[in-house]
Amino acid sequence: MRKQSIFILLMLCAFSSNAQQPFTNPNAIVDTFKKSIPCITKTLIQGADIEINYYSPAVRNRIIWGGLVPYDQVWVTGAHSATNIKFSKDIVLSNAKIKAGKYALFTIPGKEEWTIILNKNYQQHLADNYKQEEDVIRVKVKPIAVETSLERLQYIIENGKLIIAWEKLRVEIPLTIQ
Repeated sequence: MRKQSIFILLMLCAFSSNAQQPFTNPNAIVDTFKKSIPCITKTLIQGADIEINYYSPAVRNRIIWGGLVPYDQVWVTGAHSATNIKFSKDIVLSNAKIKAGKYALFTIPGKEEWTIILNKNYQQHLADNYKQEEDVIRVKVKPIAVETSLERLQYIIENGKLIIAWEKLRVEIPLTIQ
């Protein structure tokens, strides 16, 4: 019995050590992955922990905006399950007060304007179960064209902004701690 327990424990450790850990910068790795990869963005601002968990899809020579990601439709802003964002303190996101907690982050990309959405239901598969009545906020932002293309979707928090960047486009949302 003891040998079986030790064997089971060793097998569990082997499986857990082989599990893919989330990447903090999916564009800084040698990318040989064929699928979207798990990623995490974590930061501490004025004593507030902010954490974003998402799956990062790749461009792979595809048309992203208006193609893979259709315009004017709710997008999970990642792949697989809903991107979630967690705040340990109350924050202000583009002049909207947000209570500490965990939320799903969706967007509605448009050619001229994006809608950024925080939704109460952070445990969703893609946008399959998305319900607008569960939205906490909706914020409008203008997309910014950039010269350097990012192969993988990336979330960045810097200089008081939450940034979503992918391909040759980025959106920036002002973020401050309450």
